[in-house]
Amino acid sequence: MNPAQMIIAVLGSLVWSLILGTAAHAQEIITLPTRPTVTQSYFLAGVPENPQAVALLFPGSGGFIRIRKEEGQIKFGSDNFLVRSRIEFTKRGVAAAVLDAPTDQQSGWGMSDEFRLGADHFRDIAVVVGDLKKRFPEKPLFLIGTSRGSTSAAALGARFGQEVSGAVLTATMFRQTGRQSKEPGPGLSRFDFGTIKIPVLLVHHVGDQCNSTPYSGAARFSDEYPLITVAGGSPPQSGPCDPLSAHGFLGKESETVEQIVNWMLKKLFRQDVK
Repeated sequence: MNPAQMIIAVLGSLVWSLILGTAAHAQEIITLPTRPTVTQSYFLAGVPENPQAVALLFPGSGGFIRIRKEEGQIKFGSDNFLVRSRIEFTKRGVAAAVLDAPTDQQSGWGMSDEFRLGADHFRDIAVVVGDLKKRFPEKPLFLIGTSRGSTSAAALGARFGQEVSGAVLTATMFRQTGRQSKEPGPGLSRFDFGTIKIPVLLVHHVGDQCNSTPYSGAARFSDEYPLITVAGGSPPQSGPCDPLSAHGFLGKESETVEQIVNWMLKKLFRQDVK
């Protein structure tokens, strides 16, 4: 092979590497029929070249982030801690799938706590989990929720049992929200954590000022489950129960996700993130 042919061969190899790399990291909206007349969408936000695990991410609030395509671009509400931190999972070897609300829960602010705790939510997510297991066979799959999304991760973790590898509850809804809230509901205030038979990780910011997600609630369970305590970060840019605050780990996203992933992959993890 002469020098010119060698250069062409090397360039060709680089081009194919770029193509394969792009395919490995492709983003996609997947919409699945789950119940009669109902579909459930999720956003496959990033796939590492050699995925070690899968994270199914449950945003907070009503979970309705309006995943869609506009002019060829994938768009969605991106303020939530797990949504804006999705690439932090991907670059650490975890395929990240961001859940939207199902089509029958897209009025108003989305899924209620009662829906998250109920059987229809499980039916929807069972289809999603089945789809992810086909895409990533033999890879451990974790349910990760934040704020009201923690209600989904806990309730579903109890229902799925050994079909999933673990549940991560961040900024957990330990207390109910009152009628004055725009999203009243019980959260996990009446939930029996003993029904979860899979590994559970708690992640909480010590400075979380949201009334429904006090750090003391996480500390109370620290004898039963490992707890990652986060401190510091950026000054709040939203209310105390909104995502751009300590409640949403603002300014500590990367360090927090790093320790979550270490726990998922059974590596040593720090229980204090400062």
